[in-house]
Amino acid sequence: MVPALLRAKAPLRISFAGGGTDVSPYPEERGGAVLNCTVNKYAYATLVPKGNGADTTTVHSLDYNLSVDYGKSSDLIYTGELDLVKAALRSLEKDPNASGRLRGLEIFLHSDAPVGSGLGGSSTLAVALVSVLQRYLGLPWTTYEVAEFAYRIEREELGKMGGRQDQYAAAFGGFNFMEFGRNGTIVNPLKIPSETLNELQYRLLLCYTGTGHYSDDLLKNQQENYRGKRKDTVEALDATKQLAIDMKNCLLRGKVDEMGHLLHEGWELKKRFTEGISNPVIDRLYERARAEGALGGKLTGAGGGGYLLLFADFARRRQIAEVVEKAGGHVVDFSFEMNGAQSWQVRS
Repeated sequence: MVPALLRAKAPLRISFAGGGTDVSPYPEERGGAVLNCTVNKYAYATLVPKGNGADTTTVHSLDYNLSVDYGKSSDLIYTGELDLVKAALRSLEKDPNASGRLRGLEIFLHSDAPVGSGLGGSSTLAVALVSVLQRYLGLPWTTYEVAEFAYRIEREELGKMGGRQDQYAAAFGGFNFMEFGRNGTIVNPLKIPSETLNELQYRLLLCYTGTGHYSDDLLKNQQENYRGKRKDTVEALDATKQLAIDMKNCLLRGKVDEMGHLLHEGWELKKRFTEGISNPVIDRLYERARAEGALGGKLTGAGGGGYLLLFADFARRRQIAEVVEKAGGHVVDFSFEMNGAQSWQVRS
């Protein structure tokens, strides 16, 4: 009997503070810390066994209207086209539990985030893909193992630049304070009072800047600056790690207004990591929002574009949204998502 259709989803994330301290070699040498949360925007992966002895696996990217067939291991060559799936399949083929079971499948991928959103889209898609393959293969992985496998296929197998927070955020979900070091990653789920969450939700605005970002060059420059012990970069990374700790403490104590001020401080620090974190378009949008009553804000990803997170004076929320729209941004509705990656069987 052909197994049923399986689906998985993983939530995208907003990073409040500490982003960049999860990018090697900083965490191994000095220890990194990140505060983030997941939101109700997702990456999806669907797996459909073809049955009837089929031995070709077909991957469909619904976002790019692209379909590719893989008939044998030698087809899984990295070309820049659906490499994430190729890396997952190649890595899983080494697991004895997967032997002979990764052929004759159809895999469909879709994400709510545009390319270069800064919401951890590619890593979240990796977690969704790993989750549906784990469900199909019956692998007894923990949440940590799902996140780490997704990290390895992106960062080690494919050599894509980036840190660890995106995979762990997508796998665990909710509000987390994450610590990164030489001996691994520790995820600390935060139990934040509902009153604080409701107020924070009301005060935040998520704004698409209209431009995507491509983080590889920015992160490569950041790494080079850190390895070269550029004083400004090292000091900014150390300070943004401390900021993640301070912001976590504010959240747990219900000091919501202080979050806004710390976001602004963090954005000023982030721009010291390397050149290109911001640009005149983003600076102008942010300055107008600040002039209208935003206490602080930051880009949600490595920099250069994507989504801008703003913390509003509650009485000026509408006015801030209006000035952002007039400046070319687009305010997007969102809410916090407390669940991490999930998989399920679709019953007809």
